[in-house]
Amino acid sequence: MEKTLNRIHPVSDPEATYFLQVSWERDLGTGFGIMLSDGQCAWSGTVSEAEISREAADMEMNREKYVEELKKALIAGEESAGKYNFAIS
Repeated sequence: MEKTLNRIHPVSDPEATYFLQVSWERDLGTGFGIMLSDGQCAWSGTVSEAEISREAADMEMNREKYVEELKKALIAGEESAGKYNFAIS
């Protein structure tokens, strides 16, 4: 299993720091686990392969392109800093 951990500062609260951990088996496109923590509380969930396909279709985006964008936003870290915004609600 592969994992990444990134520090994010959401646009909804730029002074706050959150930690985003993403874990996956073979490929992000086959589904992944996600955990978000503010250092005091943590929230976790999973995203299935079917949910990824459904979201790509809803956005009228090629599935492979959608998975590449997910990788950039969720696991690329410093490479994508400033290119993606996160909002916590």
